[in-house]
Amino acid sequence: MHRWVFAAGVLVLGLAVSSAARADFAVIRFDDGYCQIWWDSGANPWGARWSKIAIGLPNNAAARAVLDNAIAQNVCR
Repeated sequence: MHRWVFAAGVLVLGLAVSSAARADFAVIRFDDGYCQIWWDSGANPWGARWSKIAIGLPNNAAARAVLDNAIAQNVCR
């Protein structure tokens, strides 16, 4: 019985370790108009003088496209 419990524990631990980490991106706009790509949409910059203009972007390329579009529309500088 102990072997089955141990084997099940090893299996569960192996599945937990092998699952892919989820990293999503955000685009942050500061009050002075400067925008930047933020590596984790769940994390926030320090202070209160910022806002998120896009969250949950799947990769850096998508975040860059949103940032370029915001610059083109004069939302960011």
